[in-house]
Amino acid sequence: MKRLAVIDIGTNSIHMVLAEIGKGFSYKIVDRIKEMARLGDGTFTSQRLSPDAMDRGLTVLKRFSMLAKNKGFDPILPIATSAVREAKNGGDFLKLVRKELGLRVRVITGEEEARLIYLGVRNSMDLSRFPAMFVDIGGGSVELMACTQKRLQFVRSLKLGAIRLKDQFLKSDPPDKKMVQRVERLVNQTLKKSLSKKRYIQCQQLVATSGMAGNLTEIIYLARTGRPLSQIDMATIELDEVREVEGLLKTKDTQARLNIPGLDPRRVDTLYPGVLMLRLLMEYLGVKQVRLSDKAIREGVIYDFIQQHQEGLRAEQEIPHVRRRQVLLLARRYQYSKVHAHHVAKLALSLFDQTQSMHHLGEREREWLEYGALLHDIGHHIGENKHHKHTYYLITHADLPGFSSEEVAVMANVARYHRRGQPNIKHQGFRLLDRDQRKVVSCLSAMLRIADGLDRSHFSVVRKISIEPGKPLRLHVFFRYDPELEIWTTERRVKLFEKIFHCPIELKPAAIAMKTVA
Repeated sequence: MKRLAVIDIGTNSIHMVLAEIGKGFSYKIVDRIKEMARLGDGTFTSQRLSPDAMDRGLTVLKRFSMLAKNKGFDPILPIATSAVREAKNGGDFLKLVRKELGLRVRVITGEEEARLIYLGVRNSMDLSRFPAMFVDIGGGSVELMACTQKRLQFVRSLKLGAIRLKDQFLKSDPPDKKMVQRVERLVNQTLKKSLSKKRYIQCQQLVATSGMAGNLTEIIYLARTGRPLSQIDMATIELDEVREVEGLLKTKDTQARLNIPGLDPRRVDTLYPGVLMLRLLMEYLGVKQVRLSDKAIREGVIYDFIQQHQEGLRAEQEIPHVRRRQVLLLARRYQYSKVHAHHVAKLALSLFDQTQSMHHLGEREREWLEYGALLHDIGHHIGENKHHKHTYYLITHADLPGFSSEEVAVMANVARYHRRGQPNIKHQGFRLLDRDQRKVVSCLSAMLRIADGLDRSHFSVVRKISIEPGKPLRLHVFFRYDPELEIWTTERRVKLFEKIFHCPIELKPAAIAMKTVA
């Protein structure tokens, strides 16, 4: 089971979700953590992340990454949005995170943020009846997405986030009338400029995500029912209710707002501009109701990861052994001949096991032989001519987690010498090996070229082999159908084995009786 962590470094909050990806590429959230780091405080006026904000962000990220690692969640996928994206010293913050925590943060555009939010919400909500508009009101930006269940029609990323509006326009507590009018004028002008009626007129439902919308809904439900909201997902709020909460927030100062039932104290200064933005959007679109979704960008990152890594995730479920999985993923990447490669590996391992008393190699070398056999023909992906050299190149330049560079070099050389040419100190790849490694490569490649010769036609004509010790060494070849091509090829592939072990080989074909069908 794949376990991954997604960290969303937002303008207002830093979120982390811990997820497990199961069979069928479904996922389960096992934990959610959020801290209000307020990374974007002052960023949109100074265009810089303050030292205090960077310290807060680094502290939270250190705590989150340590928790994820201790619980065994890997990979950790951190993303950053508008505050880091727009700050002139955002690169300094990313560099600090990389240096201190080893995390490579992906800074995403507003459009990519919208796409990921859409992925997260679409996969958890039925949109089959009506097209919808999604809105995510963050601290730095507002993402708008017109969509259906099947596709994202268009996105807009607007620089109208709650912290940005507060810092740039709402500078008194409570804000005066002129400040509010300036914000309303800016929002309406931006909406008019950004949204074409022809594009959004068919959107018959508005769906809101983000913590701001969630806290607004908690306030409304507490006033409506007298009880706390048990679940934000799929809750609905009305335009009149939004206007009522906005009126309360607009007329009260910070201390008075803290007395509003349900208001998150950490949003005491940013909830009002967020609610103002939502109300103006609802009026502009002509909708009277908004539905809430508790899914957002973090779930979108998970879906995006699944879509991009389906082959690897499938392989991880099918092949728990990490080293074998990496080899097979490499083989699949270059469209290897699966039946041939696995049959050659089977024959090579049989030869290895039956000649143990001659070579005295162990399990580690046996594994290298198997993996070299599985990969020996991937060079065909580049070209037929000199494909064995192409194979060597592809293996040595592949990213194979779980293998040392020395192991990769040995496997690449074993695969490289599966044809006629013998290992030679003049060849750079072979020369770079130490003396013991060269002996191993010579021994294993001698076995691989015999196994490959025994499947020359790629039809698994030779079913199995049996070694009869002695001089000559008798190699009994059990076959079905006509083995002439395999025998002819193998007779020309045994010379390296005979040279290394100072023992001639005699091939002894033996037919396997075919079952008759009554």
